[in-house]
Amino acid sequence: MKQENEKYCVECGEVIKINAEICPKCGVRQPYIQTAESEQQKEAQNKWLTTLLLCWFLGVFGVHRFYTGHTAIGVIQLLTLGGCGIWYLVDLIIIAIGNYKDADGNPITNNK
Repeated sequence: MKQENEKYCVECGEVIKINAEICPKCGVRQPYIQTAESEQQKEAQNKWLTTLLLCWFLGVFGVHRFYTGHTAIGVIQLLTLGGCGIWYLVDLIIIAIGNYKDADGNPITNNK
């Protein structure tokens, strides 16, 4: 009987661990099945990298703030050139260490 952390081998049908890359019985490599959780982690990683790069290259214009939904703060950063560069540097550090949040309060972190 298959349990929650198990799956069936695609070749021989033997019950194996869900994370198994190769079936221990027949030796056939198992296909990678992408789950919704792994897709969300990949999307979060892409959003973090995009935010970091936007802040690095266009941070004095507040583009990373617009990207994450902080429109009002983005306009202020645009008008003050990133708070004369200081606000931009603070944002860059916060994004790099993973404490930055989007407008909905969701953290934008590097989930490696």
